[in-house]
Amino acid sequence: MWGGRFSEGPSAIMEEINASIDVDRRLWREDIAGSKAHADMLAACGVISGADNTAIRDGLDSVAGEIDRGAFQYSKALEDIHMNIEARLKELIGEPAGRLHTARSRNDQVATDFRLWVRTACRESASALRELCRVLATRAQENADAVMPGFTHLQTAQPVTFGHHLLAYAEMFARDAGRFDDAARRMNECPLGAAALAGTSFPIDREQTAKTLGFDRPCANSLDAVSSRDFATEAMAAAAITATHLSRLGEELVIWTSAQFGFVRLSDAFSTGSSIMPQKRNPDAAELVRAKTGSIVGSLNTLLMVMKGLALAYAKDMQEDKATTFRCFDDLALALAAATGMIGDLKVDRDAMKNAAGGGYSTATDLADWLVRKLNMPFRDAHHVTGSVVALAEKKGAALDALSLKDLQSVEPRITRDVFDVLSVDASVASRTSFGGTAPANVKREAEKWLTRLSKES
Repeated sequence: MWGGRFSEGPSAIMEEINASIDVDRRLWREDIAGSKAHADMLAACGVISGADNTAIRDGLDSVAGEIDRGAFQYSKALEDIHMNIEARLKELIGEPAGRLHTARSRNDQVATDFRLWVRTACRESASALRELCRVLATRAQENADAVMPGFTHLQTAQPVTFGHHLLAYAEMFARDAGRFDDAARRMNECPLGAAALAGTSFPIDREQTAKTLGFDRPCANSLDAVSSRDFATEAMAAAAITATHLSRLGEELVIWTSAQFGFVRLSDAFSTGSSIMPQKRNPDAAELVRAKTGSIVGSLNTLLMVMKGLALAYAKDMQEDKATTFRCFDDLALALAAATGMIGDLKVDRDAMKNAAGGGYSTATDLADWLVRKLNMPFRDAHHVTGSVVALAEKKGAALDALSLKDLQSVEPRITRDVFDVLSVDASVASRTSFGGTAPANVKREAEKWLTRLSKES
């Protein structure tokens, strides 16, 4: 492709470090789509003949067929997917193949192919996230009244419902889907026609190629078109945030499935055993979801470091963009599928959750709120009184609702028997009816809203 300038070929080491075909062969569909759009535009503008365009399109269809059925012979000497396809096209149709590269460079060609791929990855990620939200909302609806302990600092705080807990993740993952939607919209500008860096003197129609490839518009600056990769880093940043949320969910599944908690049980499909301990049921899928975060965040950091010192426009460093981006989205797709599967078929132990919800004096805040409402006590005073009641309960080794009225009145004489109406975990969660609260009625309503919303977005 550039042999006219050199009298000798590259060394074996140079060929190895320079070639990207083992990675970027995944872009073959995008490359062929881009080439067809470019050829159609060149013919429409009178730069190439209609006959050459027909030959190019037919030849590209043949190349696509070969790749699709595994008959295509890749050559590392041709460096990348773009030159591999062009070389095969020339073998198939001869001279017209040489006209395809008129008014474009590999710089705008690869930038276009890569944008197309990342745009699809963003849309697929958003779709997978919405499916995960649908599963979370479905399980939340089923478990709207399943009481469990809510935690802060991984210490028992207040009772919540399992459905409410699941909907918290639906909120997170829906925001993640929105970030991918935003990234896909922002990157939806077409680099094709920017050529190497300065544009072209040929009378081309960049609006046509942009429209054909589903872009909103052409990139407005030829330098930016070929040298920017922020569309990929933004998409990977969305992936990194998503992975962080997935890791938190994975961590909770690991905790909940432990013998010490026993809140949920993963199905056999998402568990493994031990080679030496026959009793083990290991939550390996949840652990691997948690671990994928390191790879995904690392992929983002890799591309940021590749790009951080590059002057405009294109530099060969940018060849490293695809491997790290592909790895990022491969890992994310697998983690999303695993999380969706685990949530979809896990078994909930309501009794274990409810028993744990009553531990750690989790209804202490309900007692303090009762003192405020019924005795008109300032909350800070109520907090102090409740702390004294908890200390008494600890001394007696009893739960709050197991204390006698006499015990409670020894701390605050004005307490009446009505206080026992708020000290159970069921009463506690039922009372949390404020917007966004954990009351079962709230959870059922929110789960239904989610399912309605997601059915419209699918």
